[in-house]
Amino acid sequence: MRPLPIACLALAFIAAPALAADLAKPLVGDAKKGHQLTYTCQGCHGIEGYKNAYPNYHVPRIGGQSQEYLRNALSEYKAGKRKHPTMQAQAESFSDQDIADIAAFLSELKP
Repeated sequence: MRPLPIACLALAFIAAPALAADLAKPLVGDAKKGHQLTYTCQGCHGIEGYKNAYPNYHVPRIGGQSQEYLRNALSEYKAGKRKHPTMQAQAESFSDQDIADIAAFLSELKP
């Protein structure tokens, strides 16, 4: 039997729990980067009483929401679990780190 494949297999068993634990941690967001990424968000979410033309509904204010809520919402739009064409297109352009950065910035705003 060759020692290299056995060593690789052993290393995989040793490293797997640490890697899984690391992947389970939420990304830490950088509010400064998030501020830059939210420029286009203000066009809808920053206008008092704004209603979306299609589908016609109230656009929520997102400033001051919790980071967890914002991360979940953007991730669900990105995955197609939440349906809204504009939000899906926006979210699909973001990496997971972008989403964490956006959530960090928006959660610091006053509602």
